[in-house]
Amino acid sequence: MVRGKVEMKRIENSTSRQVTFSKRRNGLTKKAYELSVLCDAEVAFIIFSHKGRLFEFASSNMQKIIERYRARARETTTVDKSTELEHYVENLKHETANMAKKIEILEVSKRKLMGQGLGSCSMGELEDIDGQLERTLKIIRARKTQLFKDEIEGLNAKERLLLQQNASLREKCGLRPMLLESAPAPVPAPPPTPPAQSKERGNCSQSTQSWEVETELFIGFPQMRCL
Repeated sequence: MVRGKVEMKRIENSTSRQVTFSKRRNGLTKKAYELSVLCDAEVAFIIFSHKGRLFEFASSNMQKIIERYRARARETTTVDKSTELEHYVENLKHETANMAKKIEILEVSKRKLMGQGLGSCSMGELEDIDGQLERTLKIIRARKTQLFKDEIEGLNAKERLLLQQNASLREKCGLRPMLLESAPAPVPAPPPTPPAQSKERGNCSQSTQSWEVETELFIGFPQMRCL
């Protein structure tokens, strides 16, 4: 009969599992021995059963095989680390070259913004630089305005604090609090009168007085008027 394919999963029955373990372990030991004899290879394996029992096989000294394995593992680790370090150095070189290119581009852009090296720029590039400068100026002016506002608010807050401290000190000293009354608006002085107008007004007043004298009411004959 042809043996069916065994499904690779854990055997649930403990008895069947133990029987299979013993058979397969013996078969593995036989194959390892045959491999070591036929191929002149150093073969070793270590098995722990599910109950913790140790089973091992070595074609020669187990300790020597383990030491040889550890030495080879260290060499492999060193080679892997060396290869990883080489890749890391290559990546650093690549990133350094990219950064150098970016720095060069930024330096050229900076010189153009400073007004240098514009001879090779086209009209479109000049318009882009102009627009960039305009946007930068707007941002700078907005920042200046904000700083001014912040400074004014800080000074106002400082003034209020000083007024409060002053009022507190005056209260402690028994003084009347300061009244911040607004001063009355000064009466505007009349505009200066030109000399010609002032002279004319004087003449008018004098003529008025003389006219009032001359038109004084008198009853009687003219020759009897008292001078």
